[in-house]
Amino acid sequence: MSRRRSGCLVALLVLLVLVVGVLVVVDRVGVGIAEDRVAEQVAARGGLTGTPQVDIAGFPFLTQALAGNYEDVRIHLTAEELGQPAGTRADVSLRGVHVPLSDVLSGSVQQIPVDRVDGTATLSYALLAEQLGGDTTLTADGDGIRLTKTVTVLGFDFPLTAAGTVTLDGHEVVVDVHDASAAGADVPDFVLRQAADLLDFRYPVPALPFGLQLTSVTPAAEGVDVAVEATNTVLSG
Repeated sequence: MSRRRSGCLVALLVLLVLVVGVLVVVDRVGVGIAEDRVAEQVAARGGLTGTPQVDIAGFPFLTQALAGNYEDVRIHLTAEELGQPAGTRADVSLRGVHVPLSDVLSGSVQQIPVDRVDGTATLSYALLAEQLGGDTTLTADGDGIRLTKTVTVLGFDFPLTAAGTVTLDGHEVVVDVHDASAAGADVPDFVLRQAADLLDFRYPVPALPFGLQLTSVTPAAEGVDVAVEATNTVLSG
């Protein structure tokens, strides 16, 4: 009897493992299909020019689908998909996405309510440097940026290096240059100050989808990161 019971237990365990394995496979296949469908819906309702990469976080996926509530839908947007200049990208999370399963199955999704959207839009240093033209380069420098450019002021032609701060003013990224120096050149201080003033500039951040609002800006390794957020938004056609 003990051997028979042991055999039954082993068989049940094997069956359980197989069932779990099948459920995991079904769950992963389901999330892959859902991510493709969500990407299409987001592209249509976000006014995008391409279909973005979408990742539906959380496991299992099927319980979220049955409830019609998705905890965290992550969207990765390229410059092409946003219809913006090269060097722009955005990574956002839609938290609390509500789409009834019946609407999904019938293909009748008209609106996508979202509790909260947050993320980051990145403007590359190369993109920002284009605002000043020439041989301008921008790089991260602690909490600020470092700018280099060959300038001509009052007949002086010299390579300039300066520190800069980055702030947000409404929908514009503001770069304020200071502490300029001319490497290897004897340039009067008043000329350096004037050159630094000429390098201040503003960059208007293009309109972003999903009703996103700009909240802060931070220099990062690859560019300037602009924090974005929206609450209680609805994606609709």
